[in-house]
Amino acid sequence: MTVPAQEPCPDTLAPTRPDGSAGALREGLRHRHLGMIALGGMIGAGLFVGSGSVIRQVGPGAFLSYAATGLLIILVMRMLGEMATAAPSTGSFVTYAREALGDWAGFSTAWLYWYFWVIVVGFEAVAGAGLLQVWLPQAPLWTLSLGLMLLMTATNLTSVGAYGEFEYWFAGIKVLAILAFLALGGSFALGLWPGHAMDLSNLSRGGGLFPNGVGAIFSGIVVVVFSMVGAEIATVAAAETKDPAKAVARATRTVAFRIIVFYVGAILLLTIILPWDGLTPGGSPFVAAFERMGFGWAGGAMNAVVLTAVLSCLNSGLYTASRMLFVLGERGEAPRALMRLNHSGVPVLAILVSTAMGYLAVVAAYVSPDAVFLFLLNSSGAVILLVYLAIAVSQLILRPRIPPDRPVVRMWLYPYLTLATIAAMLGILAAMAFQPETRSQLLLSLLSAALVLGAYGIRRRFVAAA
Repeated sequence: MTVPAQEPCPDTLAPTRPDGSAGALREGLRHRHLGMIALGGMIGAGLFVGSGSVIRQVGPGAFLSYAATGLLIILVMRMLGEMATAAPSTGSFVTYAREALGDWAGFSTAWLYWYFWVIVVGFEAVAGAGLLQVWLPQAPLWTLSLGLMLLMTATNLTSVGAYGEFEYWFAGIKVLAILAFLALGGSFALGLWPGHAMDLSNLSRGGGLFPNGVGAIFSGIVVVVFSMVGAEIATVAAAETKDPAKAVARATRTVAFRIIVFYVGAILLLTIILPWDGLTPGGSPFVAAFERMGFGWAGGAMNAVVLTAVLSCLNSGLYTASRMLFVLGERGEAPRALMRLNHSGVPVLAILVSTAMGYLAVVAAYVSPDAVFLFLLNSSGAVILLVYLAIAVSQLILRPRIPPDRPVVRMWLYPYLTLATIAAMLGILAAMAFQPETRSQLLLSLLSAALVLGAYGIRRRFVAAA
């Protein structure tokens, strides 16, 4: 960026504790942790369960919705990777938005991203509790949600290494589950399965690849984009690793392979194995596919895998939200007490505040699921697209300021692909406005953004008056 190559980015300088002593986030994450965070961050319950609704909406051609969305995520991650390798920062894209567009952009991006993740934390805690009730039917939902929240909070409070180790193994379980499906499902689809010949008829039945029209591919993208959120967490976590530029470069360069294999490949196999119009609403198409192949025990096993995915997302959500608060505290845009670190270099208060906000969302789900909780979900629904849009605009502005010898990763065909990516995201937001099921998410998310910008204006006026 504008910082000389020999000097760290301002946000990576050791912050000061409220008591005046020096303190900084520790380099407690290893490269294997970051690699699995980048890999597992994109694989959540949205793939294991939500993919069924996308297949029913689009038809057998649903894999093209995932491919198009995956391309968008690849381009965003490439842009973010370029900036993050040039100037690694705990604030990641928040730092770059601030440098490119001004303090208002850094302030609003950080608070909106924090808000998005604390709502996700509450949602995932409720979803995880629902999965646990399969084995513990008598336990109240709120009690199980609280238990999951406390478990993940304890993990994050222990050390950043504990977070990384937890994420490494839980993400590994998700990855192994998909690899097992790809191997078994691929054999089944190719006719290598005992007693089963190769059969691609499900791709053409009931209207072909696009029974609801080619336009359904693009309406499917609106849903799919939210199931692929999480790859950017690796650039936030990279600041707590040794040689962050190298770690980010590796995570960025492998994102295309991960999307093609784990999303596009898996969805294509699902549409070959199962009839698109025969999927059970709310059920996991992976369970149905395993049962179609003769694995009757797949339901219980997949329930455990989905629970793992939920815990992984909850864990990463708390981590990411706390680091956003840390950065805001560092800038004086949140109470500086949020920067207070424990003996392991973990921002304790930032984690506890994020946990408390997440649990308030759990309480809302228990007390008012169809009003307050639904409002919270909808008001954060399109926030991640606004964040991705900020990343793309930041890269468009900052690229000329980066010394030619600095980046390890370069965005392709700058500025044309950057502009195309910005146009694509604006197109998705416009599509949300025209779809009744997503219109409220867009409008309420824009309301959230407006409130944050209003808070920035009020804060700026007070600071100027002081």
